[in-house]
Amino acid sequence: MSHVPVNALFTPLGIAVLTVSDTRGFDEDGSGNLLVEHLSESGHTLVERRIVPDDIYQVRAVVSEWIARTDIHAILVNGGTGFTARDTTPEALIPLFAQAIEGYGELFRHYSLKTVGTATIQSRAVAGVANRTMMFAMPGSPKACALAWDNIIALQLDSRTRPCNFAAMVLPSATPCSGRATSSNEVEHL
Repeated sequence: MSHVPVNALFTPLGIAVLTVSDTRGFDEDGSGNLLVEHLSESGHTLVERRIVPDDIYQVRAVVSEWIARTDIHAILVNGGTGFTARDTTPEALIPLFAQAIEGYGELFRHYSLKTVGTATIQSRAVAGVANRTMMFAMPGSPKACALAWDNIIALQLDSRTRPCNFAAMVLPSATPCSGRATSSNEVEHL
């Protein structure tokens, strides 16, 4: 089980939030607002926030731009992870991943099962890393965003979380996973 040692130092990350929706603007974006609030309360910095329509190429273009930036360490994408014809967020992101993080979707559905039952099977939450940037995609409801942030993402983006966290992958000065990796080369391959 993950834990945060009391005496460990926190390193804030630069995070971008992307809402994928054909209908929402910033005033109606409860999920994006929730993610911004949670990441800020956790001590991280919101670098940029956008809303794009459910379009594979528009999603991919924004995320590709953000991956290339050095001030963005993580990207939170909400919306477009269902099974309708317009839900193409996984198809937009997966080709960008240098490495997929299969465990994220598995954990998301595990936690989601407790609240939405077997409907969680329809969630295509995905995550991956590219160019030292973490990407997490989740459903577009505020409850789903809170579940993903509170149960998975917040701990993995916290440099104090032990035994492992993703801050070690995006920050060159972060401490690698204790007991698992001993060199920077090994950390890059976790």
